[in-house]
Amino acid sequence: MDEASIEKYLSETFADLQSVTKEGTTFFFYGPDRMFPFATIVTRDNEYDRASQLDRPSVFRLNIGVSKATFATLFGATSEKGVPGKEYDYTVLDQLMPHPVYGHQSWMVVLNPTVGTFQSVLPLLAEAYSRSVRKHTPNSFSR
Repeated sequence: MDEASIEKYLSETFADLQSVTKEGTTFFFYGPDRMFPFATIVTRDNEYDRASQLDRPSVFRLNIGVSKATFATLFGATSEKGVPGKEYDYTVLDQLMPHPVYGHQSWMVVLNPTVGTFQSVLPLLAEAYSRSVRKHTPNSFSR
């Protein structure tokens, strides 16, 4: 998979999808207010995050914001310092892992997912999108 294929999937799958690209990051939002993304694609390092070494040729990272329950099921409980007791090599390609900076906020990542790995994250993208829709829908009971 590449960034363009993932962007195409997102735009064809999720209604009212908005995206903004800034400084090597494409942010995907539900609705026009563009307040909080549910997914991002990052193509280069920045001053806050160099853990994945995205400045390598053709390396990108798909980030997905899931619920705390889903995150805990995948990786265990988190604290402000990440996932206690576990070490991750954030440079490894095609492996699901907590976000190197925002894992404590239930964000997960995968660098250069293969088609098979991307298929496995489709339910996670759907969850992230649904959570975003609920946050932006008046009278939603499932926040």
